[in-house]
Amino acid sequence: MAERIVVVGAGPAGLRAAERLRERGFGGELIVVGEEPYRPYHRPGLIKPLLTGKMRPRDLRLPVLEELDATWRYNTRASHLEPDEHLLHLPGGEEIRYDGLIIATGAQARHLPGAPRHDPRVHVMRTVADAVAVQKNLSRTRHPLVILGGGFVACELASAVRSMGRDVTMIVRGPSLLRHVPGGDFSQTISALHEANGVQVLTQAWARRWALQPDGIAMHLNTGQVVFAGSVVLAVGSVPAVNWLRGSGLILDDGIMCGPTCHAIGAQDIVVAGDAARWPNLRFDTAPRRVEHWLNAVEMGRAAAENLLAGQQDAKPYTPLPRFWTEQHGMRIQGAGTPALAKDTVLLTGPVEVGRRVTGYVTGGNLVGLIGWDAPVAMLKFTKELEAQTTKAMRLRMARRSPRPAPSDMTARLPLARLTPTFDELPPIRRP
Repeated sequence: MAERIVVVGAGPAGLRAAERLRERGFGGELIVVGEEPYRPYHRPGLIKPLLTGKMRPRDLRLPVLEELDATWRYNTRASHLEPDEHLLHLPGGEEIRYDGLIIATGAQARHLPGAPRHDPRVHVMRTVADAVAVQKNLSRTRHPLVILGGGFVACELASAVRSMGRDVTMIVRGPSLLRHVPGGDFSQTISALHEANGVQVLTQAWARRWALQPDGIAMHLNTGQVVFAGSVVLAVGSVPAVNWLRGSGLILDDGIMCGPTCHAIGAQDIVVAGDAARWPNLRFDTAPRRVEHWLNAVEMGRAAAENLLAGQQDAKPYTPLPRFWTEQHGMRIQGAGTPALAKDTVLLTGPVEVGRRVTGYVTGGNLVGLIGWDAPVAMLKFTKELEAQTTKAMRLRMARRSPRPAPSDMTARLPLARLTPTFDELPPIRRP
């Protein structure tokens, strides 16, 4: 058994991986290296609970098992990796030798070219510090909050700020919000929901020029409009936090390329978990993808830890059924599977109008995803059906495949298709 295992990343994936190592009997030295200065916390709680004042930063801390017996290196950014030498490099020339490594560095907010990030009124929403900064700016001005982006983080943020009675404008490059889910129904319904609740949604628009003024920020749009903001949040997506791995020999392509068992391609003693991992979920197909769901980070952290201890030859493929939920303007939206893979949709239950309905997402006659609107009971039923169908399809595909390839030729077997994730995981808040 390995004598020292290092976990890089102190978020949910890293925390749950560390816990699983102990649960599975690892008794050696355990070191967790985290870039932020805080204990692991519930990141989805940054938006509504923290921003609206219902919770304080300390309320978001995740519980840590007392018997974890780990050395925590907070506020420490990994700087380089030498897999052949089993060395993790830290700032100041410090080196940590490892026998096993778990990479769970997650993702970071995407930069928007031209945006004045140096201005304290321009933010991203990724960390506790980001949420606190947005909260303070909202308290200093009554001018609207402007959000650039139309994904789940942007929509969650707009809903939270509207619940505070504040004006919100969303500027979206595309024709509607959340347009990456197949079929126009979902995107159109979300857009209508926000507009009905007082959010101004400007589509096919982007900022061409920024004018910083003492009392706010004026944005000159491509449409000819001028939008004035008290503060601005850039919610234009995220990128995997893997720059520190350049030159390491690991395959970096929209994340760290992994095999089905979470092992980094070409490294038997390195596994990856969470937002930084790009791996083939054999439940659906063999195309490597990243999944940025909160629940996936938790489940993949545990699976990666188990497979690191098992060894690459005895490890089991990680084949989760992705799940997420979000609440926007009082509407609970749940999802399961991978709707982005669908070619068609079907109404499974409920009326055509918003509320208490479940939509199925289908490819080749097979169910690959679900989205429910205020229909938790129906979602439980159809999620079980989705799990059964995708499990059956996976077993049939694997039975038709040739024997499992050796690690050396794994790269050749896995197509390097690129598909960016659609959802941000937003599970319920549970106090430690």
